[in-house]
Amino acid sequence: MNPSDRIAALRAEIEAHNYAYYVQDSPTVPDAHYDKLLRELEALEAEHPHLVTPESPTQRVGAPAQDGFATVQHEIPMLSLGNAFNAEELTQFVQRVSDRLDKAGSQSEPAFCCEPKLDGIAIALHYEAGRLVRAATRGDGAAGEDITANVRTIPSVPLKLRGNDWPAWLEVRGEVYMPRAGFTALNERALAHNEKTYMNPRNAASGSLRQLNPAITRQRPLEFCAYGWGLIREPVKPLPDSQFERLRLFHEWGLRINPEMQRLQGLHELLAYYDRLAEVRDDLPYEIDGIVYKVDAIIQQDLLGFVSRAPRWAIAHKFPAQEALTVLDKIDFQIGRTGAVTPVARLQPVQVGGVTVSNATLHNMDEIARLDLHEGDTVIVHRAGDVIPKVLGAVVERRPADARRVPLPDSCPICDAPITREEGEVVARCTGGVTCGAQRLEALKHFVARRAMDIDGVGEKLLQALVDRQWVMHFSDLFRLTREQLLDLERMGEKSADNVLSSLEASKQTTLPRFLFALGIREVGETTARNLARYFGTLDRLMAAGVEELEAVPDVGPIMARHIQSFFHQEHNREEIEALIGLGVHWPAEVADSTVALPLSGQTWVVTGKLETASRDQVKADLQALGARVAGSVSAQTDCLIAGPGAGSKLKRAEELGVAVIDEATWLARRADYRGEEAAT
Repeated sequence: MNPSDRIAALRAEIEAHNYAYYVQDSPTVPDAHYDKLLRELEALEAEHPHLVTPESPTQRVGAPAQDGFATVQHEIPMLSLGNAFNAEELTQFVQRVSDRLDKAGSQSEPAFCCEPKLDGIAIALHYEAGRLVRAATRGDGAAGEDITANVRTIPSVPLKLRGNDWPAWLEVRGEVYMPRAGFTALNERALAHNEKTYMNPRNAASGSLRQLNPAITRQRPLEFCAYGWGLIREPVKPLPDSQFERLRLFHEWGLRINPEMQRLQGLHELLAYYDRLAEVRDDLPYEIDGIVYKVDAIIQQDLLGFVSRAPRWAIAHKFPAQEALTVLDKIDFQIGRTGAVTPVARLQPVQVGGVTVSNATLHNMDEIARLDLHEGDTVIVHRAGDVIPKVLGAVVERRPADARRVPLPDSCPICDAPITREEGEVVARCTGGVTCGAQRLEALKHFVARRAMDIDGVGEKLLQALVDRQWVMHFSDLFRLTREQLLDLERMGEKSADNVLSSLEASKQTTLPRFLFALGIREVGETTARNLARYFGTLDRLMAAGVEELEAVPDVGPIMARHIQSFFHQEHNREEIEALIGLGVHWPAEVADSTVALPLSGQTWVVTGKLETASRDQVKADLQALGARVAGSVSAQTDCLIAGPGAGSKLKRAEELGVAVIDEATWLARRADYRGEEAAT
């Protein structure tokens, strides 16, 4: 085959793979094979530069950095949409559409093309004779910026349309966005290089599109999704008189459209669609902020026309805002079970994601410095689903003259003990230990928890009452409680007191892993406690172990080893352990096994869909603690996919590759088995 024919064949094959991967979300070849094809094409084009064409897959690398962006006039304005913020306003929109169509002589009930409203940047792609010749931002609707060089680097934007029945000139309009996984990875890289992070995926997509150097844009994980069109000249054949069908035609030409798009009729179907997507919103791989409804028939769109800067035939039904502005009144500091000092933002109450938010965690002092937060700042607060509210940053332009920086306190707000921050560690800690009231209550809550000593009936309120009376200041004090003491407490009847004492007695028969976990040794979770017990066999051997021996245990690194050794070298901890054993706490002997390994070592797992018993982050943490690598996408190297309701492309990909798929209940049972626990019911 001569070079020209081979180059043409390679381009066709690579573009087919691009279409399958980026548009249909259904890869047809392994990444290695794709890379091999691309390298062969690059080599051939290097040998025969006169055969290079602008639409070749090799030409997505971007052009040299620009001095600025040229202005592009939109021949048909890129209009905005009206908004509906509740069901009543959507009802009014549907009624207005029906009334206007009746008056215009259109008797048929309108159908609607419905799709998620992507939270990205609107752009227009201009294709001449099927080839991408220009891309522009929406700008002010009348004119935007020429970002052709940057858009050419986005894999899901075809440089040449598929087929041959496209118009001589086609303007496709759509959204450039950054998927959640790509946004997270981008910010993680920025943090690793001490660079500024982006507040949200939309902000990241906008910043990436407006890079003067397209080579930078090429490194950003951007995607494009078509939702409409502008000017169309000289169609080869009549285009469908349907928004839905016309977008499906665009899809055949190689453009990505949203897989959630549906054609529906009647208000009840529109509201059901809204409710369904609102429920799975946080599990989608991209951010959405509402639903867009468009009258489906083009002839009906023309009859309805426009008002001001928006079409009468379309509306955006917005979800409750996930971000809002409010004022950071104060930064307080909370003390956790291990003495960790966590700054907490006290905010002027604001509605975010459908709930009132007045507090948000700030994690640590580095986070405050990175966000440059001052008391008195106007800040952006984000909340998605059941996620804890997060401060994304300050609006520096609104910073008042009396805004105050907040330093790390020198002493604990609870016990007044010194606060220290070890070199190389992010978290500061109170040095008060069990003498600190905050640590005492949290340590006791951890000790009695189901996965620790499992003392049923001893909850936070009872523990607080016992601590307030100074009857329980250490773990062992729980086992010294008398019936008379319990009956002296408010709302404690004889039956309840007897149940508490029975639970305490029953809990004395435990296991070494549970006992170690209950002690609250810093960074020692359930899996590590289990590994320590199996490795050493006895508590005495573990307490006598040095750092090097501890590091030989799976899942124990140098820092954790120092924490474990330090805990057992502290006299008051040894005394407390002796007291617990003296009061009857016991466990069956463990068989020492120095070859113990984490059950999921060397395996790659993926989590997708909506989970009911825990957040996906918690499941990922559990997987990592068991030795697994948790990936963001499914590949041939994936060992297992945990799929909850609403699982989409990842589940489809796993089924295509023959990857094992389990549901949440199966995962919980396996996790319990890996940990040697009873499965949750």
